[in-house]
Amino acid sequence: MSAITVRHHDLLLVPQSARVILRPFIPSSPLRITTIIGRALALSEEEALRELAGVLKDFDARHFDLELPLLANYLRVVPQLFTQQPISHARKLLIGALFSGEYALESAALFNPSMVPHPDQDDLPEGALRFIMSLRATGEGHISSVEFRSGLIVADGGIQLDPVTRLVTVPEIEPNPSYQRASFIVKLHEMGFDNGHAASVMEPLGPDFNRSDLDRSLARVRREGRPVTQDLKNTLRCVQWLADSNYEMNFPPRYAMSERAIFPVSSNESNGIEDARFVRFTEDDGAVMYYATYTAYNGHAILPQLIETHDFLHFRVLTLNGSAVQNKGMAMFPRRIEGNYVMLSRQDDENLFLMLSDNPHYWVDSTVLLRPAELWESVKIGNCGSPIETEAGWLVITHGVGPMRKYCMGAVLLDLQNPTKVLGRLREPLIQPEGSGREGYVPNVVYSCGSLIHGGNLVLPYAMSDRAATIASVPLDELLTALLGSK
Repeated sequence: MSAITVRHHDLLLVPQSARVILRPFIPSSPLRITTIIGRALALSEEEALRELAGVLKDFDARHFDLELPLLANYLRVVPQLFTQQPISHARKLLIGALFSGEYALESAALFNPSMVPHPDQDDLPEGALRFIMSLRATGEGHISSVEFRSGLIVADGGIQLDPVTRLVTVPEIEPNPSYQRASFIVKLHEMGFDNGHAASVMEPLGPDFNRSDLDRSLARVRREGRPVTQDLKNTLRCVQWLADSNYEMNFPPRYAMSERAIFPVSSNESNGIEDARFVRFTEDDGAVMYYATYTAYNGHAILPQLIETHDFLHFRVLTLNGSAVQNKGMAMFPRRIEGNYVMLSRQDDENLFLMLSDNPHYWVDSTVLLRPAELWESVKIGNCGSPIETEAGWLVITHGVGPMRKYCMGAVLLDLQNPTKVLGRLREPLIQPEGSGREGYVPNVVYSCGSLIHGGNLVLPYAMSDRAATIASVPLDELLTALLGSK
């Protein structure tokens, strides 16, 4: 749009196949597992030590604490171990290596970024803002994970990204996570397990309980449930699945932001954690929580999920509840409005919806906010991240799909007190695919999962054709003038 200046920063975040994590690589056949273990046990201790030394020499510099995941993968195959003879630490690591493989998190793409202020704003140059950027990294098999970058927006509007090493690690999964009983019951009811078996599991549990409490209750119901009916099996399996879908994880503080990656954990996200939209949310009492909605994908179905963190070190992952939780592209407003949590969503794969709730984990009511209006968005519209508060209204960056499935980004302005009221809407794209940015895994796409305002500019990170990411800046006053003059 000619009246709006768009500054494209000389930054390009491209996928780096050298950034790898260690994953289990375990055959499905128990016989094959036993055979592989047998070959390792047949080695003399001297041979096992020599072979392990070769593995460590070859791979140690490519990972943090290589021995930890090797030992963890050894423990995964212990049930197939056919000897009770003591096994040395070295041989355990060697067996673990036989059931391990490297996975390049971002070998295919690094895209769909969102940007939020960093929790730590100490010791900065005057006029600067430290930020965290999340990105969707995609590797072999199109499995997506969440990676992070950090940097500064300096006083003159320039952007400096912190150095990125080749090393990356996944968090430690909390073995005994906590749950909220009320939310757990609501989700069970939504899934159709409002029955006596579920009640028997949940009744003894307190308002807040942990995985150990739940496992004991499951074991009791399984023990007392004679005969074991198919209905009982299905209910207990669902409770187990729901518990697995709500988990906690921790990164040690010593790892830099770019060295942290959230890789799929639960079965419902086995094929990817897609398009995390982070927002810095401020409660009415001033408490701050970073939320991120994302799409869990298991290769067949999607499930909207929620991430919570205070510090980007400890994360909680929760299932979202309610009949309105049914599609991609959910994005929370950064504060309550008239006592309600507010969310943008897409219920029908065409229009942009608005939802209100008194609970950030439970969403029922939704109303259409925007329908396609211009040709460049005539196939469908959605958001490009959480709304941003300005004095003039809530600024929403949108995406629109038009002819030839070309994705462009636009903007909408909503009333601060009544966000169902549209104050302005760009008639032409703010950013559209151009030049080499049109080429990639999915051609002709620009897309973002969240931006921020600093120093009078909208700082807008965005992906190009599901391949790489860059950052643009737009003068806020120009954008607001265009929006308010669009009606």
